[in-house]
Amino acid sequence: MTTTVPTSAVQPAPVPRRAGLGRVGLYVLLVIAALFFLLPIYLLIATALKTPDAINLATTWQWPRLLNWDSFVQAWGKIGGNVGNSLFLAVVSTLLAALLGSLNGYALSKWQFRGANTLFALMLFGMFIPYQAVLIPLFQFVKSLGLYGSIWGLILAHVVYGLPITTLIFRNYYAEVPDALVEAATIDGAGFWSIYRQVILPLSVPAFVVVVIWEFTQVWNEFLFAATLTNTSSQPVTYALSQLAGGQAVSWNLPMAGAILAALPTLLVYILLGRYFVRGLLAGSVKG
Repeated sequence: MTTTVPTSAVQPAPVPRRAGLGRVGLYVLLVIAALFFLLPIYLLIATALKTPDAINLATTWQWPRLLNWDSFVQAWGKIGGNVGNSLFLAVVSTLLAALLGSLNGYALSKWQFRGANTLFALMLFGMFIPYQAVLIPLFQFVKSLGLYGSIWGLILAHVVYGLPITTLIFRNYYAEVPDALVEAATIDGAGFWSIYRQVILPLSVPAFVVVVIWEFTQVWNEFLFAATLTNTSSQPVTYALSQLAGGQAVSWNLPMAGAILAALPTLLVYILLGRYFVRGLLAGSVKG
């Protein structure tokens, strides 16, 4: 014998009218906020596509009638080499800082030794030291190593300055990895490096994604070290952009076009890895 379920029993409860209006109002508010934050991007693109004689205060917000793509060609001719320097700098610095931070986090979380917590606290203290406070001793140190003016001196500075935050991220992530895995590998005869390669490293992808996005963006956008530790041949794109706006008569289409070109690599990183960023931040944050 079959039982007929009344239609009213399976129908979803109606959404209150006040709740529906509140949701619409929330969406409208979010759209307005998004448009507000996109205004600088619109101004950036519109100015880059204008000719120098069409850039004035009266036509600031007007979209150009004729698109001047030559601005990007000229800007690339001036900063193209510096973009290559920044790519090399950001990729190498990010990989080294991520790998060293992973090793630090692994050692501090799974191989407890006397003074580990004190050492970790001292490393975290480096996160709160402003660049300006260490600029002169850092300059002298890099110069004493014979690395002043080269891209490798800048890489060294970024790796050292990136270690506190990368160590923090990896240590917190590895703290949630069950100790039983490490203990089982130790019983099987695995040592420090074997456990890291075969047990810890395969579980580290979410943490590496977070570190790569964070460190790559920080290194790419940094200006102070770029202006003080490099020479003309090794200067990254951030310093080159500042030179596009130099002089008394500024063709504002060139700095704007250069800023767009300089922003593309970090934008590409966020497009490719952005969906994993929050997931990586939250990975291991909840037990059970």
